[in-house]
Amino acid sequence: MVAAYAGWGQRVGAYLIDGLCVLPFSLIGLFLGQGTDEVTGQTTMNALYPIFVLLGVVVHGYNRWYLAGKTGQSWGRKVLGIRLVNISDGQPVGGGKAFLRDLAHVVDSIICNIGYLFPLWDAKKQTLADKIVSTVVTR
Repeated sequence: MVAAYAGWGQRVGAYLIDGLCVLPFSLIGLFLGQGTDEVTGQTTMNALYPIFVLLGVVVHGYNRWYLAGKTGQSWGRKVLGIRLVNISDGQPVGGGKAFLRDLAHVVDSIICNIGYLFPLWDAKKQTLADKIVSTVVTR
C-alpha cells in the first residue's frame, strides 16, 4: 500500500482535539460532583461525579473506538484530515482493533513515552502501538 502518512504534529493535534471533546465531562463532574462533608469539612464526591465520568468514558469510546474504527476518523482526525487504517489493506480498523490500539499505547508510555515519538523517525510514521496492531495513520 502506497500512502501519504500523517505527520507527528497532525497526530498530536488530533489526539488533543479528541481530549478536548471529553474534557467538559470531567470538568462538570469535578465541579458539580464535589461537596463538603458537614461533619468533617472534607471534600466528598456526590452521585453526579461518577455519572459525568461515565458519560466521558462513553463519549471517548464512541469517538476513539466506534467512530474511528468504523470510518478511520475520530473527531480530531476528521478535523485534521487524517485517518487510522489497517496497514495491509488501507481500510478502517474496526472498533475492536481501535480499542486494542489505544490499549497498546501503554507500551508507548512505559518506555518514558518514547513510543509516541517513533513517528518522528519511522518510515511509516508508526508508534509502537501501531506496529503492534498493524495500523498506520494516513493523510
